[in-house]
Amino acid sequence: MQELRVVGVRVELPGNQPILLLKETQGERYLPIWIGAVEAAAIAFEQQGVRPARPMTHDLLREVVTTLGASLEAVHITEMKDGIYLAELVFGEQRTVSARPSDAVALAVRTGAPIYGAEALLDEVGIEIPDEQEDEVEKFREFLDQVTPDDFFGPGQQEPGS
Repeated sequence: MQELRVVGVRVELPGNQPILLLKETQGERYLPIWIGAVEAAAIAFEQQGVRPARPMTHDLLREVVTTLGASLEAVHITEMKDGIYLAELVFGEQRTVSARPSDAVALAVRTGAPIYGAEALLDEVGIEIPDEQEDEVEKFREFLDQVTPDDFFGPGQQEPGS
């Protein structure tokens, strides 16, 4: 397993499909994962320190886990089957729960748990961005500095929990 860090989320145009971008902490590979708008907003809210009036589902889950005396030790993004990424929440003592990577990452950013990607998965779908494309990564980072959680909702959509 390779440790990953969240680079951020962005909306891929023209389809308005949110993408979660993870990067190896000790390497050059990126792992892009297409996710839902609600999960993208949940990750972006937490990264930007936005506190909605009512707790989001991932905030509730964090509180339930804590109240039950457990702690999220890690998130493992394990594989891709039929174009769908699979992940596990690791609670220790061989206790794991299957999860969507987007939900797992949304919980990890709330708890500070590390995120890991399986080496075989990164070998299969990880992408390296050549030096000449580094300016694209910089543009992506600039985009992340400007994006707001509202950008993940289309016309007529509301913030989750509203």
